[in-house]
Amino acid sequence: MKKIFIISGIIATSLVSCDVLNDAANVILTDDGSTSTPALTNSEVISGLKEALSVGIINSVNLTSVTDGFLGNTEIRLPFPPDAIKLREKAIDWGLQGQVDKIETTLNRAAEEATKEATPIFINAITNMSVSDGFAILKGGNGAATKFLKDNTSAQLMTAFVPKVQEAIEKVKLTEYWNQVAAKYNTAMTVTGGQKVETDLNAFVTQRAIDGLFTMVGKEENKIRLDPAARVTDLLAKVFGSVKP
Repeated sequence: MKKIFIISGIIATSLVSCDVLNDAANVILTDDGSTSTPALTNSEVISGLKEALSVGIINSVNLTSVTDGFLGNTEIRLPFPPDAIKLREKAIDWGLQGQVDKIETTLNRAAEEATKEATPIFINAITNMSVSDGFAILKGGNGAATKFLKDNTSAQLMTAFVPKVQEAIEKVKLTEYWNQVAAKYNTAMTVTGGQKVETDLNAFVTQRAIDGLFTMVGKEENKIRLDPAARVTDLLAKVFGSVKP
């Protein structure tokens, strides 16, 4: 019976010792004698950033690709084309405020439609993120992840958005509204000798849609960086909690 108690005691002591060793393995002794948790692994950094970007992308596309996603958001709402602002002013003088409003509304509808194409392009860029990219983004501060996406997806977004914008412009009859106002304006310019308007609506909407999308991605990124409540998984909390704001 004594042997049984002795063996049981040894086993219990060993188990306690293992627990202590495991706890100790999770703590690093620093030069000044204080302790800290281990540094993040490369895998954790990359996985955490991919997760953060995925969350930010999904939220951003969901916010922008719905009705009023652009039109109802003053931060990214497409205005009347700036290089045709004189046309806008003249049209209002002629009592065509309704046409002007339709143009501005349909510009935004086209942008909302185009941003639906963004998700797979963003996901592809995230998939190809390197370890060095990951640490640069993590330490780069506000907007670093958004810049990474912008540098690696802008060309593809432009290619994907152009036909969708063109399709949306035709669907909402933007050209019809635009041509009515532009034709009258250009006729007046022929008489007065003023400069005619030739704004490329497709290019204007495409670029503004991309700019607006990145604005929202940047907001989502910075929310995760600055607000612990926005770190919706343990990995996000660990990765972004390791960086001093």
